[in-house]
Amino acid sequence: MKCPRCVQRIHRGAGQCPHCGYSLAEADARFGRVDVPLRRLTDSAGVMRRADRLRVEAAMDRFERRFPQLFFAVRTDGNFYEEAHLRQFGFWMLNRGVFEDVSAERPNEAGILLVLDAEAKTAGLTFGYLLDVFLDDGDTFECLSRAHAYWLEGKYADGVLRLMAQLERLLLRRSGQARRDPQRFQRLVGPPHMAGR
Repeated sequence: MKCPRCVQRIHRGAGQCPHCGYSLAEADARFGRVDVPLRRLTDSAGVMRRADRLRVEAAMDRFERRFPQLFFAVRTDGNFYEEAHLRQFGFWMLNRGVFEDVSAERPNEAGILLVLDAEAKTAGLTFGYLLDVFLDDGDTFECLSRAHAYWLEGKYADGVLRLMAQLERLLLRRSGQARRDPQRFQRLVGPPHMAGR
């Protein structure tokens, strides 16, 4: 995994980043220490109309049917002015979010969270540690790139749908690779202490 503050690669079992010292406790101090109730689609910035929200929620349902062990969530906001804060918030939210409309069989460690800053027109994609053998920075960049032009035009739902379509293609490809070469996708260490859950 990578540190959400300094973006250096760190060992998944680390309690804090050995490069800059960042930890879940520091994220808690910044964003709050309590679990946050929210839904898979939390449009805090109010950038999606009802019809748009319904399209995104339908895509989330399809995603969960296709990948029954995973879930995809979106949080829009407008309070981040730096990309680093967006990464840190995504990390914190995936650890502290209590997704009311996600089955307990899908833990946050198996979640993928898209955080959109509508004011700064930036986005970050955070995924739980159960996915770190299947996804990397190049994959998240590829997914975000598919949506970028839509978000610049204010078409937030269209961008989310493009991102999800690319993410599904990547995950299907990786699941095929994992069937052919399971040792490559084996977890080598236990769950991280830094991730909190």
